Amino acid sequence: MVAIRRSNERGHAEHGWLDSFHSFSFADYHDPQHMGYGSLRVINEDRVQPGKGFGTHGHRDMEIISYVLEGGLAHRDSMGNGSVIRPGDVQRMSAGTGVHHSEFNASDREGVHFLQIWIEPSVRGVKPSYEEKRFDADAKRGRLRLIASPDGRDGSVTIHQDALLYATLLDGDAPLEFSQKPGRRTYVHVIRGELDVGGQRLSAGDAMKVEGEARLRLENASKAEVLVFDLA
Repeated sequence: MVAIRRSNERGHAEHGWLDSFHSFSFADYHDPQHMGYGSLRVINEDRVQPGKGFGTHGHRDMEIISYVLEGGLAHRDSMGNGSVIRPGDVQRMSAGTGVHHSEFNASDREGVHFLQIWIEPSVRGVKPSYEEKRFDADAKRGRLRLIASPDGRDGSVTIHQDALLYATLLDGDAPLEFSQKPGRRTYVHVIRGELDVGGQRLSAGDAMKVEGEARLRLENASKAEVLVFDLA
């Protein structure tokens, strides 16, 4: 099974200070056909105006990953963490029994562009925790770089779920192959650029759901940045 969802089919919210596209139902955007995919619950592509952001708010029982594309995202939380993450950084917060945090554009002159990803945990009520790792462009260029996993393998951030998240930068004809294990499902999200995935042309904001395919080829790329989720 292969299903494609184009960028312009996503939910969209424009709040002046925030321009957000929702791959799955979120806040005021509700689509019963797109409530998530396996344990993957949210992919929001957010652009926040200078000096603006999300005030302090709470979460619980969710694995939250932030992936910055442009600018700097300032984070503070009730665990005492405070930092600014920038392109190449991956931030993971396990909300567990409950955590409060804020996210603001770190600049008063330039916008910030980032993805916020929510993955439902396999266990509830864990102690809240926080982690940051850096994966520079060279680590992702021409290969699938593991950035999140249930066991922190290969220097990835650790999440409480049987899910693997890879990031790659591709440009040119050389193919990259992803092998799907039996019984697993794959979600491909194109962040920017364009490429062929399984013989289908995908562009920025497009996504592909894949089940029952032994191998998936990513090729013929033009300045593409892509996330690949390997889900139970």
